[in-house]
Amino acid sequence: MALRPLIPREILFGNPERMNVRLSPDGSKIGYIAPHEGVLNVWVRSLEGGDDRPVTFDKHRGIHAFFWAFDGERLCYIQDKDGDENWHVYAVNIQSMEALDLTPFENVQAHIISVRPEHPDRILVGLNKEEPQLHDVYSVNIRTGECELQVENTGDILGWDADWHMQVRGASAQTGDGGTDLRLYHADSGEWETLLHAPFGEMIGAVAVTPDGDGFYIMSTLESNTMRILTLDFSTKEQRVIAERPDVDVDGSAVIHPTRHHLQAVSFTRARQEWMYLDPEFEASFKEAARLHHGDADLVSRDIEDRVWIVAFSSDTDPVRYYIFNRQSGEARYLFSQNSRLEEAPLTPMQPVDIATRDGLTMVCYLSLPPGVEPKNLPLVLNVHGGPWARDEWGLNSEVQWLANRGYAVLQVNYRGSTGFGKDFVNASNKEWGGKMHEDLIDAVNWAIEKGYADPEKVAIFGWSYGGYAALVGMTFTPEVFAAGVAGVGISNLISWYHTIPPYWEPYREQLNLRVGNADTEEEFMRSRSPLFRVDQIRNPLLIAQGANDPRVPRAEADQMVEALRARGIAVEYLLFEDEGHGFARPENRLTFYASAENFLSRVLGGRVEA
Repeated sequence: MALRPLIPREILFGNPERMNVRLSPDGSKIGYIAPHEGVLNVWVRSLEGGDDRPVTFDKHRGIHAFFWAFDGERLCYIQDKDGDENWHVYAVNIQSMEALDLTPFENVQAHIISVRPEHPDRILVGLNKEEPQLHDVYSVNIRTGECELQVENTGDILGWDADWHMQVRGASAQTGDGGTDLRLYHADSGEWETLLHAPFGEMIGAVAVTPDGDGFYIMSTLESNTMRILTLDFSTKEQRVIAERPDVDVDGSAVIHPTRHHLQAVSFTRARQEWMYLDPEFEASFKEAARLHHGDADLVSRDIEDRVWIVAFSSDTDPVRYYIFNRQSGEARYLFSQNSRLEEAPLTPMQPVDIATRDGLTMVCYLSLPPGVEPKNLPLVLNVHGGPWARDEWGLNSEVQWLANRGYAVLQVNYRGSTGFGKDFVNASNKEWGGKMHEDLIDAVNWAIEKGYADPEKVAIFGWSYGGYAALVGMTFTPEVFAAGVAGVGISNLISWYHTIPPYWEPYREQLNLRVGNADTEEEFMRSRSPLFRVDQIRNPLLIAQGANDPRVPRAEADQMVEALRARGIAVEYLLFEDEGHGFARPENRLTFYASAENFLSRVLGGRVEA
């Protein structure tokens, strides 16, 4: 057996060829994101193709998200400045290519609330223009940029819910106990009515207004361990269960008909995505489309008449592939993949495995082994996901493929606090940052060693955001376990971080107090869970990477860790990117980082290096 050829970093971490494919409302065109002069921009083409052209011309950071306006003449996209997350919404005319900043306000964050075909010239946008901690609702004209306040924030609202006529009907609000209220808005009086209260540890939220306009589809863990979907009647408050499973939560990707507004399907993911169908017509069409290619199918876009679909297929050993599917004729046509250069690359499968924690929980994990070598006594990289209230999933992961291709076994762990596995699993992580959450990671490493996959002397920990914090914890709390650590945008001091969260996180403060800890009243506890105060325990090499403009984990978190290490004569490699935020959007910066990380890991663990 022999290791497969090296996959160039530029293919894995450079720009994709095409991504985020979306149909125009009338189904005559598609839009997608692709490089133009080396920078990601929005492109448009007819359904037949051959006339592809860019309609945006960013030359710096690139555009990563867009949507079609329902006037058929414009696309809208969001963009921040060098990673500061103060998103602006832009509208671009696809004929004249003239772009208009719809939210031209300094140090203000915009997010989309509603876009509807009944109002093709308007969108609803949340803006923290008046108070940096709170987003109010504004109606914005995409042709003129006229911006009009619709509904003010009551001071505790975290998210807004609009109906099919683009009217605010409800909101989710943070309550003093760290819980959540689901509220109904009475536009005629401006009054709010609490429909449901979920105390801390429970989760509720509206998915959409029901077709009759008399209730919400909601997601809720009330009276259930797992998240399920129900209907909630505004008048009677009656709830009816629509979809649930006892082992995992319903995913956030509910499929709703574009004009009839009824729920058609929901998905559940334990190790891989599984669909539950609520509409027989949709089920028949989706199952027919799902046979077009292997992997997990997803309906990513459709026209307003629901005749033409864009279906994407995800796989652990194949780039995302896009197909056009005509529901009426059953005809289908392959469009393209996200990255054709990976189609023949020596990619490695991602194997789901269950790993038990020392206190009896079950963690859904993924093991990826380097192809071409015996899966025994390998150098191992523990790849820790961020969040922490997120999860690892099955599918093509560039970082995992890079590590496996370089000769490392890669273990991804859905440790306690990871979402998707019920509220008990999330609540088991309360105030366990650097505690039982870290023990879960150690239990996973021990599993890999006991199974014979991993060399106990060659284990590294690698992660971003919470994963970066976990890497710093691993190197300081359990230095005997990890031979190396790579920490991207990771918190080093929970106390300083607690006092520098973005202003629009302020409504979540009580959630942070209960989930992580309160630095005002529990300073010693927060200190005990902070890597900065254990730097003298580090034994092995560490690489830290940081975006200078990160609003979530400020630069100071990296600076103070590096300063403390160097003051003690401990070697640390520090990569600071002045034009990045919480993660690296520019391919030049990604390639610089991964080249450095590749050489760093090779020096310690002995993996392969691209010249």
